Amino acid sequence: MKRVLIVGGVAGGASCAARLRRLDETCEIVVFDRGPYVSFANCGLPYYVGNVIADERQLLVASRELFQQRFNIDVQTMTEVRSINREERTITVCDLQTGVERVERYDALVLAPGASPIRPDCPGVELPGVFSVRSIPDSRAIRSWIEQNNPQRAVVVGGGFIGLEMVENLTERGLRVSLLEKLHQILPPLDPEMCSWVVEHLQARGVEVHVGDGLDHIESEGSTFFVVTEKGHRHSAGLVILALGVRPEVHLARQAGLTIGPKGGIIVDSQMRTSDPHIWAVGDAVEVQNLVTGQETILPLAGPANRQGRVAADSIAGRPSKFRGVQGTAVVGIFGLTVACTGATEKGLRRTGNTSFAAIYLHPGHHASYFPGAKPIHLKLLFSLTDGKVLGAQAVGQEGVDKRIDVIATAIQFGATVEDLAEAELCYAPQYGAAKDPVNLAGMIAQNVLRGDVELADWNNLDDKSVFLLDVREADEFAAGHIPRANSIPLSQLRTRYATLPRERQIFVYCGVGQRAYFAARFLGQQGFRVANLSGGYTTYLAMRRAGLVP
Repeated sequence: MKRVLIVGGVAGGASCAARLRRLDETCEIVVFDRGPYVSFANCGLPYYVGNVIADERQLLVASRELFQQRFNIDVQTMTEVRSINREERTITVCDLQTGVERVERYDALVLAPGASPIRPDCPGVELPGVFSVRSIPDSRAIRSWIEQNNPQRAVVVGGGFIGLEMVENLTERGLRVSLLEKLHQILPPLDPEMCSWVVEHLQARGVEVHVGDGLDHIESEGSTFFVVTEKGHRHSAGLVILALGVRPEVHLARQAGLTIGPKGGIIVDSQMRTSDPHIWAVGDAVEVQNLVTGQETILPLAGPANRQGRVAADSIAGRPSKFRGVQGTAVVGIFGLTVACTGATEKGLRRTGNTSFAAIYLHPGHHASYFPGAKPIHLKLLFSLTDGKVLGAQAVGQEGVDKRIDVIATAIQFGATVEDLAEAELCYAPQYGAAKDPVNLAGMIAQNVLRGDVELADWNNLDDKSVFLLDVREADEFAAGHIPRANSIPLSQLRTRYATLPRERQIFVYCGVGQRAYFAARFLGQQGFRVANLSGGYTTYLAMRRAGLVP
């Protein structure tokens, strides 16, 4: 009988075990996990802390008993795999409750150890009341601390997805929260200007946001903690959450001599096989290829981990399945605001040396403007200037954000171009979208750029004194706020006043969100002016200014 051992029983390991059983009833499958649970929903942990999920049992996707009864899979919890003997194809495991070690043989071994939360090497991180959020016991301990100590303030260290979800849930439980991020922006998977709406939203909810200042150490005085930053600031709290990201668990793999990549993850092929032909690896511990940039990356997300587990099971069963790679599609909700992204970011493309791309911004309503309740979606689209391929997108808004990013994510998967976005036939009724959906509009705007119908102004050149800035909004809009040095000629007056514009200078034109500026750019271009459009208009300018990208 073929014997398959799986180390780790959450997303990747559990999906691999269940898939393999569906493919092969003859093999023996044993899953080892050092924790008390398998197949639990770790993405729901912040919401368990916040009492949105009130019953801990709701986090348990499947139990040991279910695996045994439904799939004939032996799941052994509280059992740690200590070492791998590749020559003999055995592993040494330890029962954590009795301390007894034993040796288990395998024909195929799957490593799905996941990742461990990063705990910085600084004083105070091991104090009671300082928590990470990675397991059900973690979230249970945070709930217990809140109930027993009734803290009034909390500090969340780390502004990624989990950090923001913890900010929301702690705030909803009545705590005043400070968010501390070492980078100069929260939400590192996004470009900085796209995060500015999120920061504004957090501050409106009373959250103190501190960026560009990392954790130095934590002090305690009685029941009060002081989170001391690298710049010397002190933030008081009765509870501290460390949400600094995760590090792939590769101790076993490294000890066994498996190849570890430059990003610190286990190297696998397209069938999730490691450098040992009898060992596979899946989930947060492996390095995978980013489909857009072509670079190796580590992406600790449940969706890719589940798909990798399925591919590994197929491979073990002799099927020719392949894992295609990742594009980093993700979403997070914060106090009713949705933030989503897929594919490459502008900063990521620039790091790879790619300069043959363009970024456009648009701010359409999530459904037809004439239907009550339309909410703006702030959308950024990145595309190739050589072939028009869609490279990435980011969006922020209260409604309809996930739908649009999912459409664009699918487009990227199939190698679509902006022409395809413009032509996409999407659902339309006034309460759901518009005849020109935001996805269509993004494609059409990008089409205009590729076809030479409009030139994009570079936001980085906004302070170029040789450029003539033209604001084509109405006078009252201009008076309420405008880009420094801008000159006002409303679009409604442009046809009678355009002769006053300087023909010898480059003109950067903008409006509120981009549409009127496009009309103006088309008109002026046909009158012989050198004109470029500041994509996304004054709305984008405000976001960039909040992010410190423009003066």
